[in-house]
Amino acid sequence: MKRLRWPRWMPIDPYILLLLGTVGLAALLPARGTGADVASGASTGAIAFLFFLYGARLSTREAMDGVRHWRLHVTVLACTFVVFPLLGLASRGLVPVLLTDPLYQGLLFLTLVPSTIQSSIAFTSIARGNVPAAICAGSFSSLVGIVVTPLLAAALLGGSGGGFSADSVVEIVLQLLVPFVAGQLLRRWIGGFVARHKKVLGLVDRGSILLVVYTAFSEGMVEGIWHQVSPVRLAGLLAVEAVLLAVMLLLTWYGAKGLGFAREDRIAIQFAGSKKSLAAGLPMASVLFGAQASLAVLPLMLFHQMQLMVCAVIAKRRSRDPEALPAGRDTAPPRTAVGTGGRSR
Repeated sequence: MKRLRWPRWMPIDPYILLLLGTVGLAALLPARGTGADVASGASTGAIAFLFFLYGARLSTREAMDGVRHWRLHVTVLACTFVVFPLLGLASRGLVPVLLTDPLYQGLLFLTLVPSTIQSSIAFTSIARGNVPAAICAGSFSSLVGIVVTPLLAAALLGGSGGGFSADSVVEIVLQLLVPFVAGQLLRRWIGGFVARHKKVLGLVDRGSILLVVYTAFSEGMVEGIWHQVSPVRLAGLLAVEAVLLAVMLLLTWYGAKGLGFAREDRIAIQFAGSKKSLAAGLPMASVLFGAQASLAVLPLMLFHQMQLMVCAVIAKRRSRDPEALPAGRDTAPPRTAVGTGGRSR
């Protein structure tokens, strides 16, 4: 029997469909009372386990090998944690014309989360860019984001971010950073096991994210916050995010060219510096925003799907550039799992 695969012509990541289905389940059957307490406790444990796995997977040697590309990594980090937040702050002027204040808070949070790992690598590979640099850039961004994202949220969101408070910094250290460090410390003994069972563990951490989404949206339903969102506001949010993505894609490509990076490095910078991680952002939002997390993660979920669709098109076009390959070589792009349901962090 042949293994079923997601059709290549389908532009929507199937995991996004699972996330949307989870949102629908939370809307129809939100967790209440004792069920909500159980779901909340399970979600807390799932988040801690998720970041433990992140720590166990991150290769310290791989990260150290990439230090020689420090200019590239600094550029990606600057795009992720400086330029993105500045654009997020600038979008404040769109309230209340296009965005409501809760949607703006979610959009600003979106600009604070780290970059992706898998999708940055996959798109860089398709476009024939510097794949090792993309691996290190995504890993560095995820590692830095565990510390920097909560600090930026404390500085930029303050007490307006739903349930966010100074105590959230302590909570995120205990719930995210401590498990991550534990995974790194134990990687010497469990790294082989994690590598051998990465498919099974991948299903576990994807399931953990679905549980986080269900818990967050259930709390939002019970609190009655969804009446704040209208189709017009959602359309406005999508338009703002489309502009945000376009600006970052142009800035990372032409900015890297202006800084003197080679084509392969520019590709890695564009794909690592223009995207945001759904897998890292959802658990952080759950910790930082509490009952308001459902609205906080909505912009991130929409941006995540948008970036996958747009970057897939760009990567395929880059792979056909005349300068991508030496003369005489096959110009067909390499086969990857992007667009077939592979996980994108």
